[in-house]
Amino acid sequence: MSRTPFSSTKMFAAFLLSCSLLFTQASALAAAPASPAAPEASAAHAQAQAAAKDGAEQYKQFLQEKYSIQLNGTVTKGDLIAAVADILDAKPSDKAVTFTDLRAGETLFNDAAALYDQGILTGPSIQADQPLTNYVALAIALRAADLKELALSYPASKADQSLAKLNVKKGTLGTKAAQEVAAALDTGLLPVSLGKGFKPNAPASDELIQTLLGQMLIKKGLYKQYIGYTSDSDIYAKLATAYETSDLINAPKLQDLVNTALEQELVTGYNIKDTRYDANFIESLSLIYGHSDFKHARQLIGLLRSEGLDAKVQFEPKTSAFLFLAEWGDPGPNVVQIENGNYIAFAKEYDLAFEFATAADKAAFDGIIEQFAKKNAADQQGLIYGSWWQPLYYSSTPIAGYEQITNNLITDPDSTFTVNPFSLNEESAKVVAGLKKIDPEAVITPYKFWVDKPFFRYLNGESL
Repeated sequence: MSRTPFSSTKMFAAFLLSCSLLFTQASALAAAPASPAAPEASAAHAQAQAAAKDGAEQYKQFLQEKYSIQLNGTVTKGDLIAAVADILDAKPSDKAVTFTDLRAGETLFNDAAALYDQGILTGPSIQADQPLTNYVALAIALRAADLKELALSYPASKADQSLAKLNVKKGTLGTKAAQEVAAALDTGLLPVSLGKGFKPNAPASDELIQTLLGQMLIKKGLYKQYIGYTSDSDIYAKLATAYETSDLINAPKLQDLVNTALEQELVTGYNIKDTRYDANFIESLSLIYGHSDFKHARQLIGLLRSEGLDAKVQFEPKTSAFLFLAEWGDPGPNVVQIENGNYIAFAKEYDLAFEFATAADKAAFDGIIEQFAKKNAADQQGLIYGSWWQPLYYSSTPIAGYEQITNNLITDPDSTFTVNPFSLNEESAKVVAGLKKIDPEAVITPYKFWVDKPFFRYLNGESL
């Protein structure tokens, strides 16, 4: 469904307001469009993409933004234990644990006990104050990544074969250490570049520590989730598969609440999403772009490529619901009729989450959309297919030139579904109060985020 000016048909107006009242997470940005890529830039672009692949610096930023973990300077074994326990949200069991050098009640005890319960630490001594060594860092990360049993399955010959890639001579490491280092290498937990000439007792470098933690997050499914990069040769196929395998989202418990809100005209629409598809990107580098037409998505990816912007991409399925008045005629499929004779119509949509390599790239997105994907006239030429009058893209971190609004987020503790009603900040309290009146037990968590100016103007009743 395409968007039309605010003054057009009631159907589109209602649908647009539905989009205004319910979507998800974050916002967008402001800046001039990026310059078109020159023909000779392909090699440089390939190099830039390779440089953009996540490594120690990206893992470090992720740990800081998502977990408030900063490991700098001389890192101790205790520092790593605390970090891993935080990442895994590990809590000690009721089983009694005794360490020779750490007592119950001491700051690190619960973290150490929790990791001991999970087989990540062995005891009986923790040696928390000792500087972190290469092997200790690797062993903790490997076990925390659920690779312990794999490592212990390595016969000596297999371990030696893998260690030869690191120029580690046979017999340099003990049996268990050889198994763990070999398994870490083979699974990608330890990159070859950081494992060359592996010295188990040498102090662990910052690059090694951040990489091991980042790879541990990946192995545990706790890192970013995305289908690829805009520059990937197969990104269109992956995007098509994601779209074709998505469907209307059905969340009866939440929909009972917001459908009632629709009938009462508290809202004119809403969106449902599934948190299992969340990109989990670094918020300061990411934004989310919403649309309903898949052809538009294909062209948007091509547009970003042509403008020299490379970014990670995650496809997040979304279902929108909006009031369809009986007087408008046949509502089509995927509707339910309400008591007053009108309908609630449901439509399959999507959000594309992008994470850029830099904040400058993120800021450039706005100018590109303004020039090539923002409709300003009915017969406007030079735009990609399905461009909207009021495009929607947003960021959860502030960005110059964007406006702040509220997502009156509704969640269900028993499911992964969310309902995301957007509103102007000054209208949030009214929306929340109305929803609470319908269901006093509803879990509603309003939060503010930043949205592109055309969409903000739409919320204020302006046409463009």
